[in-house]
Amino acid sequence: MSDTAYLMISGAVTAYRAGEFVAALGQRFARVITVQTPNAMRLISPHDLRRIPNNHLVESYFDARILPRPTPGPVLFAPCNFNSLNKLAGGIADNLALSITAEMIGFGQPVTVALSLNEPLFAHPIVRASIRRLGEWGVRVVEPQDVGEGLMMAPADVVMRAFDEAVRRAAT
Repeated sequence: MSDTAYLMISGAVTAYRAGEFVAALGQRFARVITVQTPNAMRLISPHDLRRIPNNHLVESYFDARILPRPTPGPVLFAPCNFNSLNKLAGGIADNLALSITAEMIGFGQPVTVALSLNEPLFAHPIVRASIRRLGEWGVRVVEPQDVGEGLMMAPADVVMRAFDEAVRRAAT
């Protein structure tokens, strides 16, 4: 298994929790590469992400850390919003986070997607179809949970258990 893990962050209100996931991935991997979707940059600043220990923020396709192509490794897409979920399931890779995630699916790497959707978006019919399609490709999807404030991304321990299971399953 690779010594590199990827954290993809989409523009969901739970993007502020990225530090939790960088820390958890940093305990498991020597290198954590973080990539934001364009909308995620509106919710958590790249400056703040650069300051997290053991985090390597990549903002360009031309970053030396991913050239000539990203090193195969597991992906945690957390949070993953409605837009990113459906683009990923539709094979649309129109930003760096989606492109790397699509490549890792193609490499057969473990990919875990932690959805951050409110009730109406989670109830939208396309969500079930997207979850089903990603599952067919071996992607592990962690559904949002209601922890007393309405649906939102599952707690970090739940997300990381799913990620660890996906990594274990890929290693066998």
